[in-house]
Amino acid sequence: MQRAALLGGSGEAQMAAGDLGELLVPYMPTIRVPKSGDRVYKTECAFSYDSPDSEGGLYVCMNTFLGFGREHVERHYRKTGQCVYLHLKRHVVEKVPGASGGALPKRKNAKLFLDLETSSDLNSDDFEYEDEAKLIIFPDHYEISLPNIEELPALVTIACDAFLSAKSPYRKQEPDSWEEELQASKHAKTLVQLDNGVRIPPSGWKCSKCDLRENLWLNLTDGSVLCGKWFFNGSGGNGHAVEHYKETGYPLAVKLGTITPDGADVYSFDEEEPVLDPHIAKHLAHFGIDMLQMHVTENGLRDNDIKPRVSEWEVIQEAGMKLKPMYGPGYTGMKNLGNSCYLNAVMQAIFSIPEFQRGYVGNLPRIFDYSPLDPTQDFNTQMAKLGHGLLSGQYSKPPMKSELIEQVMKEEHKPQHNGISPRMFKAFISKGHPEFSSNRQQDAQEFFLHLINLVERNPVGSENPSDVFRFLVEERTQCCQSRKVRYTERVDYIMQLPVAMEAATNKDELIAYELKRREAEAARRPLPELVRAKIPFSACLQAFSEPSNVEDFWSSALQAKSAGVKTSRFASFPEYLVVQIKKFTFGLDWIPKKLDVSIDMPDFLDISHLRARGLQPGEEELPDIAPPIIIPDDPKALDIDESSVMQLAEMGFPLEACRKAVYYTGNLGAEVAFNWIIAHMEEPDFAEPLVVPAFGDVPSSGAAAFGAVGLDNQPPEEMVAIIVSMGFQRTLAIQALKATNNNLERALEWIFSHPELEEESEPALDMVDMENNANANILTETESQGPRIRDGSGRYELFGFISHMGTSTMSGHYVCHLKKEGRWVIYNDLRVCASERPPKDLGYIYFYHRIPS
Repeated sequence: MQRAALLGGSGEAQMAAGDLGELLVPYMPTIRVPKSGDRVYKTECAFSYDSPDSEGGLYVCMNTFLGFGREHVERHYRKTGQCVYLHLKRHVVEKVPGASGGALPKRKNAKLFLDLETSSDLNSDDFEYEDEAKLIIFPDHYEISLPNIEELPALVTIACDAFLSAKSPYRKQEPDSWEEELQASKHAKTLVQLDNGVRIPPSGWKCSKCDLRENLWLNLTDGSVLCGKWFFNGSGGNGHAVEHYKETGYPLAVKLGTITPDGADVYSFDEEEPVLDPHIAKHLAHFGIDMLQMHVTENGLRDNDIKPRVSEWEVIQEAGMKLKPMYGPGYTGMKNLGNSCYLNAVMQAIFSIPEFQRGYVGNLPRIFDYSPLDPTQDFNTQMAKLGHGLLSGQYSKPPMKSELIEQVMKEEHKPQHNGISPRMFKAFISKGHPEFSSNRQQDAQEFFLHLINLVERNPVGSENPSDVFRFLVEERTQCCQSRKVRYTERVDYIMQLPVAMEAATNKDELIAYELKRREAEAARRPLPELVRAKIPFSACLQAFSEPSNVEDFWSSALQAKSAGVKTSRFASFPEYLVVQIKKFTFGLDWIPKKLDVSIDMPDFLDISHLRARGLQPGEEELPDIAPPIIIPDDPKALDIDESSVMQLAEMGFPLEACRKAVYYTGNLGAEVAFNWIIAHMEEPDFAEPLVVPAFGDVPSSGAAAFGAVGLDNQPPEEMVAIIVSMGFQRTLAIQALKATNNNLERALEWIFSHPELEEESEPALDMVDMENNANANILTETESQGPRIRDGSGRYELFGFISHMGTSTMSGHYVCHLKKEGRWVIYNDLRVCASERPPKDLGYIYFYHRIPS
């Protein structure tokens, strides 16, 4: 038979059903039908951000289920020999006019079958989407238009239907995303609201049973304002909202501060899950809340209660100013996937650094050519893809001139690419991480260190780009009684700068503001205009360089605990200095809070005076003797040093993890506990509450690390054998037992609640082990080789900073400002604009580059 391309449309050659079957026979063994749990990448290319919306559409391999843009599909064909691809293309066409001359009434589009987002730029009254699917056979690019149900072999038809109906490959990696999953509460329609005259003010909220002013919930039955539950990350409250439900049975509550014209966060205590309340507007109006007038802000105030450019949300985002959009290479925005702004801000800063640009984008052809068969699971491939997406300008094109729009739209609407969606990148780098794999807000500093960890583990060439951040810290610890000293060195990537609140230059204004604020809250009036503490940068630098007390210091000279002080200096200066302002802390009541301060960060920074000097003449070193590890007869009797816990929590680690670290290291101080955290931070139960084992119990992994003699980190073999005998993989059994402290019943429940891990258990465990080893290697590299450093001058110039808005790292929003081509640019997710007033005094993480000597 003479082969011919099969193209849809009139006047084109058609092939008989038998000929189609004959054409596909050689490729039938390679065509697979996706099963439940298979990931079908039908919305995004593995190597680029091409999609069915792109001009060339998307090619999905019928064997590997991977998607490829037009520029990359040939590479996959050459590497794998796979010939059959499902080509997906979305078109924008002009609507058919009605009898009156206008477009037909809006109706369900039967030609729309791809699960893609629609463009907000499209005029839906005149234009609509049409999706097209066809089979392409390589290398000759034979095309078979779909659907051809009667002509295609049954296997091919079933496979095509399965491809088109497959769910998002990221769905099961987003357990915390409630989008499209929230159900209307069974109580919403029949909710009884008490006519008790309660009216909720627009601000000044406080729990009616304690003094908490965060995480407050309004009960929709009686109008009680009560605090939520306490969570491991330090957020939450004292659980008074739940207690109130148990006492009264009033089922629904709305979170104050989340109410907008679009809705609010509603929780059902009876159904024990977030729910939808279709009658939320009526229920809120009962208490005097008009949804249409609400706009979510950090303190819950309405827009007209806030004076312009005072709130950090407005100042940092440069709200109210006409900012000029920026387009082209290096000015590409990133879509917020739902609390992923921390990732967007960090990656914009990372790919503004030449070493990362050269390492990934400069090596892009080699990285892509040598990528594994599944490039979606390769770190360097995804880094190169993201870097190219941000730097190429391909996804940051200015809108077309107005005089050309009408002419172009008459032919075919071609929406301009505006930014990229880093969904594949986030799914990969967060895989196996309990926090970053969720849809919750995260700490940008913590994510930065996680990223550096991955860069370290996946070398991209002879020089690792992360070398530019690495520096050595010399720590001098002195026993106050014997006066002897110890010098140690450690690797670090961030300079953590304390906030010297006592050095505020506007103390009188702060005192006056605090008095006015309390009066306003007591009278339920709008709060006064915010007054921020103005802190000199020099005071913060001085606080960094001053000696600090070492809690529970054990002196090897005295063979006992003693008073000790520690000072830190730079044993080397990095090429790029990352400075974190320690704005997040805990109050005496253990409630996390953020210091809303203004610090005059310098454009030019000289820290040469912080250069380490080593052992000085006349100093005597402490003996090299390790402190004894004491395991008490009754583990429950071991107290936890709360001051060490607080030091670790201020670094951004989960509170319960900090408590476990201090407990399992015998209260030997925050530094020893920090090393425990680094070694255990990737374990499934890392942030779970501390469970102190009774005498004779099998200890958890933390207890084993503490030094319980004769016990290791492996679950009892008999428990593993029982689970394996039920048909589960051995690696999955071990993972489940570790995650549940070797409780057989809970381990089985854990397995059934994590079905997605059954097929992935071995790779997941390998990754966890690799991460554990990598975390340890990053901070404690072998002395024989020594860490790779780029020492030089201590003089730097500011080129970027990341700012945070909100009261906690677990909530709020991040944006990034970068200095490019001599001017500041703001990167606020998809929005990239020239900055008019960069708020350099309100940043959280600052990026400096070394000034050449």
